[in-house]
Amino acid sequence: VGTASFLKRDQALLRIRNHLVRECLAELPAIVTLILMAPSGSAQVVTSSGPKGNVLSAWLVGTLAITAAVYTVGGASGAHLNAAFSLATCPLEQFPWWKFPLFVAVRTSGAFLSTGAIYALCCGTGRRVGTRWGNTTAVPGWLCPRSADTTWHYSNGTLAAFGPRETASVFAAYPAGYLSLSNSFLDQVMGTAPLIAGVLDTHNKGVPKGLKPAATALLTFSIAMAVGFTCSCPMNPTQAFGPWLFTYTAGWDTEVFRWVK
Repeated sequence: VGTASFLKRDQALLRIRNHLVRECLAELPAIVTLILMAPSGSAQVVTSSGPKGNVLSAWLVGTLAITAAVYTVGGASGAHLNAAFSLATCPLEQFPWWKFPLFVAVRTSGAFLSTGAIYALCCGTGRRVGTRWGNTTAVPGWLCPRSADTTWHYSNGTLAAFGPRETASVFAAYPAGYLSLSNSFLDQVMGTAPLIAGVLDTHNKGVPKGLKPAATALLTFSIAMAVGFTCSCPMNPTQAFGPWLFTYTAGWDTEVFRWVK
């Protein structure tokens, strides 16, 4: 009885009554869940050069991560996860405009932090002097990979966003080398449009409420299988920019922001 009353008292003290704060705190672990799982699948594909997975397994992990994230926090914040989806709901008056930049900032912060966790798992945290972009330099920053860890071992000490031993795609999506900027933009529009339309459609045969996260994941998986080859199918600006920002600070430099060659 004493333990139960103690837990109730603590719950009352820790309970956050502000609805906006609860929504933001819900979106944060949702995007962390998504980022922790999706790049981990990509890391196995890239660094093992095939034996530990392929494109199919990487996309499957990413879509299952969406299911887990939406089931976890959907009741608290709606689990938009995607800045493009939130933006699309603003003109429809389903999401207030003033919340949009705040939620983008929260999701980007979560993506940045969770990318750091994947970096620590794949790269380690020790200092290393290595070869970068053809020059022997000290890798900057407080997160510097050890030579024995996965990504560093795979890349032979080179931090690159493009090329045969690039490792930036472990953390974020990048286009194929032959793709122009205009085709990259068109690819993302055509990939994101059916996702937003499918999730927002409630006038036809609606999906039962408890199955919406799974249906969203299946829709995302089908889009990735259809158009994911050219740009790795990011469809989520938050999921792209947060990892780009982290890899920039971790030593990949401004090359990570170069969308096309």
